[in-house]
Amino acid sequence: MISKALVAGIYQRKLEGIAAQGVELLALTPAAWRDERGAQPLERAYTDGYRLETLPIWFNGSFHLHVYPTLGRWMRAFRPHIVHIDEEPYNLASWAALAAAKRVGAQPIFFTWQNLYREYPIPFRWGEGWVLREVRQAIAGTESAAHVLREKGYTGDVAVIPQFGIDPDLFRPAGARPERPFTVGCAARLVPEKGVDLLLRAVARMDDATAVRIIGGGPERRALEALADSLGLGARVTFVEQVASMAMPGQYHRFDVLAVPSRTTPTWKEQFGPRASVEAMASGVPVVGSDSGAIPGVVGEGGLIVPEGDVEALAGALCRLRDDAALRAEIGRRGRERALADFTHAQVARATVAVYQSMLI
Repeated sequence: MISKALVAGIYQRKLEGIAAQGVELLALTPAAWRDERGAQPLERAYTDGYRLETLPIWFNGSFHLHVYPTLGRWMRAFRPHIVHIDEEPYNLASWAALAAAKRVGAQPIFFTWQNLYREYPIPFRWGEGWVLREVRQAIAGTESAAHVLREKGYTGDVAVIPQFGIDPDLFRPAGARPERPFTVGCAARLVPEKGVDLLLRAVARMDDATAVRIIGGGPERRALEALADSLGLGARVTFVEQVASMAMPGQYHRFDVLAVPSRTTPTWKEQFGPRASVEAMASGVPVVGSDSGAIPGVVGEGGLIVPEGDVEALAGALCRLRDDAALRAEIGRRGRERALADFTHAQVARATVAVYQSMLI
């Protein structure tokens, strides 16, 4: 498996689940991955039963152009039956992995979150078309992503499986709630499409006892701090730099509700929820999310859904949960049940191995 996402230790639990089902697994990831939040170094957290190795990477931080120059050597040494390319089909890393897989006679499989139909410029359109023609098995993170694959003319098999799940023993409800202000949490990249500015404007309409805790980094950090000051939120808003994935469970215990106010753009809509939605639900924290992309389908009964971009509706939903502790507890309970029923690492691992097995028949 080739995946830059595996730098986050919390995602490695799925690989232990795959290996526990008798799969000899080699996972390859860079020593660090860069994005809007900065560099995230590899966290070795769950490594039992399989090999987790690092690769040199070129163009680190470029979603479309990053590539692993020594990948072919690993393929020749390991001689896999299946190469799981945990990347979108329009990325250079996917093209290089497919070429390497073909050279060693392995069957490739790729993953996609892309839930908007987009025509990419050349050469990305050519590369995507090559992957879609050559690879006979794909995994889509959501039904909408699977639909986009079909719109693009993909005729292979598609399994709908989330990329990663959650560990229900790690993400679990806290004990007794400590005495503190009602706290709205947000864990997201600080970019316009995540709608953190909408959250600040919504909280500005609430009473002075409501606090906000925003976890994440990105290019909008200074603008959001300035917006908080201009709205008179002052000390009520706490910005926290990116937190290591293994430290996130404790962060949810500081939230009374998680806000996911994502907004759709011409080139993006929320692809899963984000992952914080499922982590919060497993922690017994209700979610207030917009109706952007996959959020309603992921959250289900684990939260309240409001129209994207509607500050008044967002404030109203937050106030409703603030003022009704019984409702907050009930939605939190339902959210954990949903996370355990549909989104655990064990379930994702079993579904993934079933796909592998079908490829070898």
